[in-house]
Amino acid sequence: MASPRPATADQAEFLEQLLGDGLLVDSGVQGIYGKGERFEEVRMGIDALLTRTAAGLGAERLRFPPLLPRRQLEASGYLSSFPHLAGSIFAFEGTEAEAALQQERAGAHEDWSEFQQMTDLVLMPAACYPVYPAIAARGALPPGGVFVDAGGSWVFRHEPSGDPARLQMFHQHELVRLGEPERVLQWRDEWAERGLELLRRLGLAAELDRASDPFFGRGGRMLATNQRERALKLELLVQIAGPEPTALASFNHHEDHFGSTYGIELADGGVAHTACLGFGHERIVLALLRTHGLDPGTWPEPVRRELSPA
Repeated sequence: MASPRPATADQAEFLEQLLGDGLLVDSGVQGIYGKGERFEEVRMGIDALLTRTAAGLGAERLRFPPLLPRRQLEASGYLSSFPHLAGSIFAFEGTEAEAALQQERAGAHEDWSEFQQMTDLVLMPAACYPVYPAIAARGALPPGGVFVDAGGSWVFRHEPSGDPARLQMFHQHELVRLGEPERVLQWRDEWAERGLELLRRLGLAAELDRASDPFFGRGGRMLATNQRERALKLELLVQIAGPEPTALASFNHHEDHFGSTYGIELADGGVAHTACLGFGHERIVLALLRTHGLDPGTWPEPVRRELSPA
């Protein structure tokens, strides 16, 4: 079982305020919260804003459930880089006698995992993952490539924490670009600047910086160093409840990793490069609540106008 990350005093106080005001609803498990009506209205406003922005720039809208075929996760390489974050789905396939034993142990809150079998599904770790095999199945990309808005899907990361901005289950709005290397990198960089401007329009003191993923193990530390040095991952950072700023969005250049993995071809037969952008809905809402106050009705009018569903 993963050890929860301890919360700082500021994070614990902010979480207490969110729960006390009904913005979040406690489940008894760190990083898993229900959302109050005011919280969800703001989150949906963010989703609408990102969807409108992407549609205005020619994105194709695709939506997937928050589950992924296990074989897709296995093929992607996720388990070698992030085995500590993955969530697998198990189900009961036993006899009546085993079902009774399972219930007996579950009723006593004892370990009943021996009665569960791995299924063909895993929890979605990032909303972009089903996009790559779906596009690959169409055949070679058209000239200029493809731009997909994968929407604000539920995603799961097994990292329990007392920090309200580090959830285990949350919405990640992903935009994906597949195409020629130069165009993909240019798109990623343009969206990093566009995302920075978008968050600042919401009154957030966002900053853009190089970053790295939380790769697993000693080999992962080398991967993280390489990723940061080559600027393969950029993040938009905002101070929420400290002590370090929190990433509200990330902008990732995969080079040809997914193109090679899934056989995504360019119009000329070359291997496609890909990039994905991930905007964390809940983190943006939390940053707004921390910056402008817990009552969205009192926020500055330009911010409320940006988040209007119209």
